[in-house]
Amino acid sequence: MTDIKSIVSKLTLEEKCALCSGVTNWRTTPIVSQNIPSIFVADGPHGMRKEIQNAEVANIMQKSQPATCFPPAVTLASTWDTKLAAKVGKEIAIEAIDQEVDVVLGPGVNIKRNPLCGRNFEYFSEDPYLTGELSAAYVNAVQKENVGTSLKHFAANNQEYRRLTLSSEVDERALREIYLPGFENTIKKAQPYTVMCCYNPVNGVHGSENKKLLTDILRDEWGFEGIVISDWGAVNDRVKGIVAGLDLEMPTANGSNDKAIQKAVEEGNLDIKDLDKVVERILKFVYKCYENRSKHKKDFKADYDKHYETACEVATKGAVLLKNEDNILPLAKGKKIGVIGKLAKEMRYQGSGSSRIVPYKLTSFTDYLDEINEEYLYADGYSLKGDKPNKVLMKEAVEIAKECDTVLLFIGLTDEYESEGFDRDHIELPHSHNVLVNAIREVNENVVVVLSGGSPMGMPWVDNVKAILNMYLAGCAGGKACYKLLYGEVTPSGKLAETFPISLRDNPAYLYYQMGPQTVEYRESIFVGYRYFDTAQKDVLFPFGYGLSYTTFVYSNLELEKSEITDKDTLKVSFSIKNTGKVDGEEIAQVYVKDNESTIFREEKALKGFVKVSLKAGETKQVSVTLDSRSFSFYNTLINDWTVESGEFTIMVGASSRDIKLSQTVKVIAEKVKIKDYREVAPVYYKLPSAADYSLTEFEELMERKLPDNTPLKKGEIDYNATVGDLDVCVPGRFLKWAVQTFSSVVLPKDSSEYLKKMVKLAALNLPLRNIYTMTNGAVPKKVVDGLIKRCNGYPFQGWGMIISGLLSKRERKDQNPNYKF
Repeated sequence: MTDIKSIVSKLTLEEKCALCSGVTNWRTTPIVSQNIPSIFVADGPHGMRKEIQNAEVANIMQKSQPATCFPPAVTLASTWDTKLAAKVGKEIAIEAIDQEVDVVLGPGVNIKRNPLCGRNFEYFSEDPYLTGELSAAYVNAVQKENVGTSLKHFAANNQEYRRLTLSSEVDERALREIYLPGFENTIKKAQPYTVMCCYNPVNGVHGSENKKLLTDILRDEWGFEGIVISDWGAVNDRVKGIVAGLDLEMPTANGSNDKAIQKAVEEGNLDIKDLDKVVERILKFVYKCYENRSKHKKDFKADYDKHYETACEVATKGAVLLKNEDNILPLAKGKKIGVIGKLAKEMRYQGSGSSRIVPYKLTSFTDYLDEINEEYLYADGYSLKGDKPNKVLMKEAVEIAKECDTVLLFIGLTDEYESEGFDRDHIELPHSHNVLVNAIREVNENVVVVLSGGSPMGMPWVDNVKAILNMYLAGCAGGKACYKLLYGEVTPSGKLAETFPISLRDNPAYLYYQMGPQTVEYRESIFVGYRYFDTAQKDVLFPFGYGLSYTTFVYSNLELEKSEITDKDTLKVSFSIKNTGKVDGEEIAQVYVKDNESTIFREEKALKGFVKVSLKAGETKQVSVTLDSRSFSFYNTLINDWTVESGEFTIMVGASSRDIKLSQTVKVIAEKVKIKDYREVAPVYYKLPSAADYSLTEFEELMERKLPDNTPLKKGEIDYNATVGDLDVCVPGRFLKWAVQTFSSVVLPKDSSEYLKKMVKLAALNLPLRNIYTMTNGAVPKKVVDGLIKRCNGYPFQGWGMIISGLLSKRERKDQNPNYKF
């Protein structure tokens, strides 16, 4: 057993500070004098992304070692299968061991507040309960193999636009009931090695220095035992972060923030006891990971072929059959099929950004057809670049469609449409894809649409096609999985973990998304996803929890263990499901709870349990779900705790949030506490209108209020959190803006895709000035940035002086210090 306190006592102040940040993009700082090892971390929510070479500045543009590209969280969530989530976690851990990675940076459990978020593909759901259950299963499985995880991004990180600087203004009930439970459940059930703080401020306080989040809630309330690490470049004020509970800054800021910590201690502005707490936690983490290495078998090799088959299983079980008119699916063998759409040949199998994996093996739909010698006709139909229809490609596709019995039309969101680094502008598919659907439908009525994409999509042609199979992002074996589903080798069982709205305007955050330049207001409060749509009784394209099958199921015999319970009791909910069709299948039954008469404003219903059951044709099984006190609770801001209000609750069992099959009421008797009547004004947590303070009619009116346009920053307002895009206020600022965008383009490989160019350009514009020195490994000294800020705020002499002296100063690399060599 390593004596952590003894090691801390032997460290110099400089060494303690050095431990508080990385030494490279992916390594923690070793201390040679004390034999403290370095730990390696790597991206990996849905597979390993270990860079082949250590980048000095970048991260997402570096090549990485080949690994299994499992379907991302959006697809895994649609399986509603905790056992499968655990299987994926285990196999990712095995590949981490094979590639000598100590900690996998995932999973991401942020809530899908709005379908426009560019990173939604990397998150599980709009529902916190489903998110928490899948995340806990994944984390437990990874760490059972003695590999660490990083639960991210804590918290309320729900958009890409100005994600490093924009404050998420969210009321306490929404924070506790929607945005935190996924983290809370995972912490309490799985104890991840690390939690990664968010880029954004939450209610005005940066995630990296938010004591309420990092200490009061995470450690004191939930009992978190690991370390908090920063998202890459998320640190705002390093000294405040130490006090708040941020342990490890990543990546290296080339020691500049280490020096800030040291200076604060020496000048009496930081208590050495606060620093020692952080260092102790870091060392416990480091030695835990280091000791794990001895538990791994020597010369261990992962079975990547086996993992490919697991990726295929996830893709088949995560695909959602949205429509199947006239039971056109499954397809009969021997029919003449036309495969149309470039996404059949170049499937979009994962999202883009820091999680982008180089697949060990990759199979598109046409690859698999060729592999099994299946005959088909093919046409591109459109280009993957841009969204303008190509008349030549479309004409070729229409001619092929005329010759076929059935057309398999592959369309979806291309890389240019969604990625980390930017949000979508709308929910529509590329124009060329929609035009192609209509053109094909005019010459062939048997059209099966196969969708690829990581978020809800508009479907103006939904009534004009026979079937829609949503493959989401299907991973490296997506083509094989798609074939198995289309031809009935596997019966579809996936269900949506998010609502597909008819129009973007229907989303309650429509007017209050992105915003800026300093805040984004979560005015919809707890009404996220189906909680809003079902409460407001708004029509949707496809509801939360929805998904068809090639068989049918009948629900019956709902039984509640008790008709009356206290707020301390659990309640067992039992019911039967029968497969009444002709093929075997799996059904996902969902249990919702409704408070029939509440003093405070609550949603129509909320998911509190689910069960996935496999049934042979004609088979019946009884299943059960157990509800606990939290299933009936709301977060009471008057007592800062969860509260159950006495009264009747309806227990609903359904095939989706809009397809309730069975229901019964239960009476709950609870201890009486003070509860805020929603008709009394005033949000408790921040001074903005919140949905919880209005009747539903008033809430609808609130959503229609228009906000003033974003106001650009002016001279005197530029600070470290101003972005490169804000620098039009002075000549050096405009030059830097040009230089950063130019540099971002220059470092890209010549054959870079349009999505990568767009992502890098927008990421550069949204880069806060503090990251210019913290993320360049010393290439740009802090003095230069300080001078630029002075100059932009109207201090020409001071500004130019600091810029020039900064450029002439000596730059030392932290990873070149002999005491920090790994």
